[in-house]
Amino acid sequence: MSLDYEKKFPTLIPQTLFSHLDEQEQQEVKIMAFEHRFTLQELKKIVEGTIDLRMWNEGQLSDRWKSFQKSSDLKGREFKKWAFLQLENEMNQLKNNSFHFKQKPELPGSYKVTKKELTKEDRSKEVFGMCAVQSEKTSCCNLRTIDAVKNCGFGCSYCSIQTMYGNEKVVFDENLQDKLDSLSLDKNKLYHIGTGQASDSLMWGNQHGVLDSMLGFAKKWPNVLLEFKTKSKNVRHLLKVDTPKNIVCSWSVNPQAVIENEEHLTASLEDRLKAAEACVSKGIKVGFHLHPMIFYRDWEADYSQMIDNIVSRFKPSDVLFISFGSLTFSKPVMKKIRQYNINSKMLQMPMVSNPEGKQTYPNSLKAKMFSLAYDQFKSWQKEVYFFLCMEEYSLWDSTFGHKYKNNEEFEDDFMKQVFQKIK
Repeated sequence: MSLDYEKKFPTLIPQTLFSHLDEQEQQEVKIMAFEHRFTLQELKKIVEGTIDLRMWNEGQLSDRWKSFQKSSDLKGREFKKWAFLQLENEMNQLKNNSFHFKQKPELPGSYKVTKKELTKEDRSKEVFGMCAVQSEKTSCCNLRTIDAVKNCGFGCSYCSIQTMYGNEKVVFDENLQDKLDSLSLDKNKLYHIGTGQASDSLMWGNQHGVLDSMLGFAKKWPNVLLEFKTKSKNVRHLLKVDTPKNIVCSWSVNPQAVIENEEHLTASLEDRLKAAEACVSKGIKVGFHLHPMIFYRDWEADYSQMIDNIVSRFKPSDVLFISFGSLTFSKPVMKKIRQYNINSKMLQMPMVSNPEGKQTYPNSLKAKMFSLAYDQFKSWQKEVYFFLCMEEYSLWDSTFGHKYKNNEEFEDDFMKQVFQKIK
């Protein structure tokens, strides 16, 4: 039997994240696997659990397993079944109890320089399309996108962009200007087009003329709301050139504790707000995305303080929209997070499946978070457009007291209200 497992174990490990364990962890998991003859699924649970506990700074799985052995008289399969149940209960308890962000983690050197090679390539694919996560199962404004740059230089632990592109390059489209010139839009239709879905919109500045090309496109099409979505402070180019009225610079914002622990290499909250203030002083409309909102021990106080900060520094007439949204993970994103080898609390969360089969917070928790944020913006509610991004429409009722019939009605109302404010 042991000889059979000697042959079987090497065939199982390539199907797991075993190679992402350190040397000691690999040895401990191997001892456990041989003692209990783990199946592939059992080995996956042990490996992923080992990585998760390390990421969360919640101790070692092997120590928990040893404590199970000391506290139980069960043997063989009965013990294994019981131990996995105990482990699942302890992991769920860690996920369901809100955590503290204790201190800013130290990033490994390899993480600090990820995706820093900038290149310009002739890409055959079109740059214009629909938002990659557009869905009829959740609320969506039917955002169109222009993917002028692919891959991001920031290192947010929860980011899905980093699972979309498999190399370390940040690629600028060599034919961006020609492709923008060839786009034929309906002049009688209003469009909302974002440039921050495949990369951060502003962190690169005007490298390779990317911002000049986009601003020229916005001037050509006044029926387009062109959104530059960012976590950077790099607005220098926008402040020194003529900008059309139909652009909006939007910032994804979170409390500084979240930024320091999970949004690595990005601008601080203060720097993001200063950049937004600079845009407002230039006459550029701004927006804010509280997305993803993160559930942790001090979330209520931290988000309330952040929102009060925003309300005190901006006029509602300068803000086109504010969105709320939560963490949503596909399986590839969860796998990528476990491969990063960094401290992160992003998988230490209560998870349920959403209508698309992705993992996210329960609706009861989302409703509490979104309602707190919306109530905190009470003085702005009649002058700023608020919406939920990629959330179930039932949450609109609990947050805003109304909901749309479908995404088309949502899109129409969004466009009507923001263009009225631009004009």
